[in-house]
Amino acid sequence: MVLGVGTGSTVAELIEALKDRKIQLSGAVSSSRQTSELLAKARIPELDLNSDGPLDLYIDGADEATADGTLIKGGGAALTREKVIAAASARFVCIIDDSKLVEVLGKFPLPVEVIPMARSYVARELVKLGGQPVWRDGVVTDNGNVILDVHNLRLIDPPAFEAAANQIAGVVTVGLFARRRADVLIVAGEDGVKTLTAPSR
Repeated sequence: MVLGVGTGSTVAELIEALKDRKIQLSGAVSSSRQTSELLAKARIPELDLNSDGPLDLYIDGADEATADGTLIKGGGAALTREKVIAAASARFVCIIDDSKLVEVLGKFPLPVEVIPMARSYVARELVKLGGQPVWRDGVVTDNGNVILDVHNLRLIDPPAFEAAANQIAGVVTVGLFARRRADVLIVAGEDGVKTLTAPSR
């Protein structure tokens, strides 16, 4: 199969496991340059979503999650490509530790990828939505854009916030995975690993 893979420490461990256990893959679709480098080191062929999608499975971590599979992602600044791969995958499995499982999203600042010329305008619009945006200075995404991290949110209605933020001119995407949630959460804790399956959409 062709596997979609995300970005970050969880995915780094996943790629090591794929390499060491010699699981046979046709290849993987990467969500970032960082992940592409790890795939190359593991000698897993990197494939193009345009020619090899749609995908059966996408695996990634998250910065925050609720039990129904709604996520905040983008701490590693790869949110746009992660969102594309998730949308193009039949099944999305998210691996987290139990410190990231919350009842209401928003304690972790919500990343928003923004076209550079629109940064100040988008920030003002995000304030109107109730957040406090902070420019992640010095960070440029693989797409050549900037990140605003939105603090002080309490996301009672994640799909509505996702839709509203995505409508702001200059926003590339928001790191809120509410319309395309994870289908399965694998949650590790001191008492072991549990699997949560999201309700059918």
